[in-house]
Amino acid sequence: MFLLNLLRRIERVFLVSTFSLMVVLFFLNVVAREAGGEWASSLSWVEEAVRLMNLFLVFGALGIALERGMHVGIDTFRDRLPAGLRRPLLKVIDLSGLCFSIYLVWQGCVLVQFVLRTGQTSPTLGLRMGWIYMAPVMGFGLLGLRYFLSLIGYIDRFGAGKSEEEAA
Repeated sequence: MFLLNLLRRIERVFLVSTFSLMVVLFFLNVVAREAGGEWASSLSWVEEAVRLMNLFLVFGALGIALERGMHVGIDTFRDRLPAGLRRPLLKVIDLSGLCFSIYLVWQGCVLVQFVLRTGQTSPTLGLRMGWIYMAPVMGFGLLGLRYFLSLIGYIDRFGAGKSEEEAA
């Protein structure tokens, strides 16, 4: 439980820090445009940086969102099933989610390697584009971990009465 709580804390710090940095950078960019001149042109990289940070923000939140039950799902039918049928269905859902996440991590790694070999760089940041494709790899890795923990019963992502610490 310690490692899972540590992971949750790291994810939250990463997400809040990334979002806060995006807000500050975008605010500075707007101020620089209003002020004009050389300062505005020196911050031309901000839009691209914020766009790329948004990718990591979205994919970085996949695991937390799944654990907190914030992913879109059709639960009306599932919740009306008797417990004897619901439990196996929930395991099938977790297993398919886990398999799909593993597949996407694998495909993401293949894509990262391919793009790194091409030597592409981002226009204003000069960042190698392959590293940007790590966002889905990271996100689906965290998602797969949550599906696995739910599959083995370590977390109860379908439970209605989560404690504050589990949900945090």
